[in-house]
Amino acid sequence: MKDYKWNTYIIFWLTQIISQLGSSMTSFALILWAYSKTQSAMSMSLMSFCNYLPYIVVSLFAGAFIDRHRKKMIILGADMIAALNTLVILLLLMIGKLELYHIYMVNAVTGVMNAFQGPATSVAIGIIVPKGQYEKASGMNSFSSSVLTVVTPMLATFIYGILGLKGVILVDLLSFIIAFVVLAGFIHIPEGLVSKECKKQTLLEGCKEGWMYLKEHKGIWYLVLSMTVANLFSCIGYENILPALVLTRSGGDEGILALVTGFIGFGGIIGGIAVTFIKFPSARIKVIYFSTAFSFLVGDILMGISRNAWMWCISAVATSVLIPFINAGINAIMYEKVPKEMQARVFSVRNALQNGTIPIGILLGGYLADYVFEPFMKADNQIVRFLERIVGTGKGTGMAVMFLCTGILGALFSVIWYRHKDIRKLD
Repeated sequence: MKDYKWNTYIIFWLTQIISQLGSSMTSFALILWAYSKTQSAMSMSLMSFCNYLPYIVVSLFAGAFIDRHRKKMIILGADMIAALNTLVILLLLMIGKLELYHIYMVNAVTGVMNAFQGPATSVAIGIIVPKGQYEKASGMNSFSSSVLTVVTPMLATFIYGILGLKGVILVDLLSFIIAFVVLAGFIHIPEGLVSKECKKQTLLEGCKEGWMYLKEHKGIWYLVLSMTVANLFSCIGYENILPALVLTRSGGDEGILALVTGFIGFGGIIGGIAVTFIKFPSARIKVIYFSTAFSFLVGDILMGISRNAWMWCISAVATSVLIPFINAGINAIMYEKVPKEMQARVFSVRNALQNGTIPIGILLGGYLADYVFEPFMKADNQIVRFLERIVGTGKGTGMAVMFLCTGILGALFSVIWYRHKDIRKLD
């Protein structure tokens, strides 16, 4: 029975990779298309913003719906609506009517669907995967996510260069059909009994119950809050100003940026393989927070003080190689501590909290870089001269100092959270 459930998970995992690859390629190709039309970085930011904002808002209320409905049907439904979205883009493109605001609208709908699909998929994994294999499954998810990070830009750019945006969308639709047919016809996701109270709950009541569960279970609550803070620092640095830092300090070399981005994915691949094939340490909390501290302290600080491509690549690996360990530890704790019948409500609120810092980090990072740190490093004072000994001189040094700040603060907060008594009790 255990082998059957694990084999079911393998098939489910593969179908999700196929579906995610198609969707990721379309998202990347739309960025290329939009930039070719506007030459505006703001248009890229708005595409992400229109996706994240609906996702965060809807995530708060999606849990109750997911807990009382079939997870498999929710995943299939979300995939189908996402595919229809893509089809709309294709039709508008074919008749020459595609505009940037259409992409914003489609991204918003996609964000709503992700708010349902993400928690439903997480709960489905908790049902399918045998107990004791959660870390291994999380490692495989991290591995596939990192592979997509490396492969998607190259494959999407290749197809886009030969067949254009239409070709990428057609490949996406083909991947959807394959994943949809396999999930619908060959994967069984058992459903537990839904209580009468859950059936009667409104979406607002479900959101409140998920929120109250986190608040009442202090260890999980503080674990979620700590990752929310870590996400904020990460969004300010690596997930926001990294491209600007590398391009500025490399003289606008896009090849170096692609290389550094690829090594971020490469580090995740190594970490994902390690989590999948080694026995995960029993002291999960120590693994989570020491890995987080290492990622910030070594990855961010090394990125700030480095001034050439290979040092940036080493920094990228140091940042990403332990992230699969962080995710695996957190997922295992959540699956084991949260009752299955409540997981969607709790996971939805958790996702809204942790991802709620992403738009804040995007806006805050850009503002701090352009209006605070870069102007500050142009001044002539003792602090600037001291910092220049560490990060060098010229354009981009303000952003380099920002990486020093996120590295120090991220590591410091990780150690503080690790020493929290309620978090320690989770082990």
